Amino acid sequence: MTPILTFDIETIPDVPGLRRLHRLGDDLSDHDAAEMALLMRRQATGGSDFLPHYLHRVVTISCTLRAGDGFRVFSLSEPEAGEAEIVQRFFDGIEKYTPQLVSWNGGGFDLPVLHYRGLLHGVAAPRYWDWGDGDYGDSREFKWNNYLGRYHTRHLDLMDVLAMYSGRANAPLDELAKLLGFPGKLGMDGSQVWNAYQRGEMAAIRDYCETDVVNTHLVYLRFLKMRGALTAADYQRETALVREALAAVDAPHWREFLAAWPKER
Repeated sequence: MTPILTFDIETIPDVPGLRRLHRLGDDLSDHDAAEMALLMRRQATGGSDFLPHYLHRVVTISCTLRAGDGFRVFSLSEPEAGEAEIVQRFFDGIEKYTPQLVSWNGGGFDLPVLHYRGLLHGVAAPRYWDWGDGDYGDSREFKWNNYLGRYHTRHLDLMDVLAMYSGRANAPLDELAKLLGFPGKLGMDGSQVWNAYQRGEMAAIRDYCETDVVNTHLVYLRFLKMRGALTAADYQRETALVREALAAVDAPHWREFLAAWPKER
C-alpha cells in the first residue's frame, strides 16, 4: 500500500518580508507592520486583504499518515520548530515515503506557499521536484505522474478534482465535510489564525489545523469509495481506524471532534 500523506498548512503574514519590501522601520510593531500591509492590500484589491502567496509565513503543517496498518496525525509547528525546519521536514517526509499526497486546495494555496518559503529558506526537496527528466532513482515514472502536474494524481487536490478543475464549482471543505456527516471546522477558521498567533495561541492553531486535515482525509476516503478504490467494507474499516487513532490520543480537540462525528449506519 502506498503511504497516504494528507496535509494542511496555517500561515500568518510574513512580517520580516513585509518590512523589507515596504521599507518599514523597526519603530513599528509586528502587529502595526502587518496591519499597514493588509490595509495597502485592501486598497490595491478593492477590499480583499488576502496577501500574495509569497508573503505568507508557515507556522504549522498538519498531516495524517496512513501507512502499513496504522493511521496517525502529527504537526510540524511553531514554537517547537522555525519555519525553515517545518518546511524542510515536510519535504523530507516526501523524500522518505514517496507518498500519495492529498490536500484540499493544496494546488491553489498550500503548495505554492511551500514552494516560495522553501525557496526563501534554501530547502532541498529533490523527490518532490522530480519531473522524470533526470537520474534521480526511478524517476522515469515521474514523467507521467509527478507531484507538480495539475492533472497528475501523485498529488491529489480534492477540491480541484471534485470541481472538475473549475473554480466556479469549488466547495468549501467545512461545508462539504458537514454535508458528508463529518465534523467540519472546529475552534476557528483561517481568517482568525493571525490574531490567535499574536495572542500566543499556537496550540489552538495546531489543533485547528489537525482537525482540518482529518476532515480532508475523511473526505478522501469517501472519494475512494465513490471511485471504487474502496469497497463499502474497506471504507468502514478505514473510518474505524481513524476513530480508534483519535480516541487513543485522548486530547480535548479530538474528544470534541469525535463527539461531533456520529457513526455512520
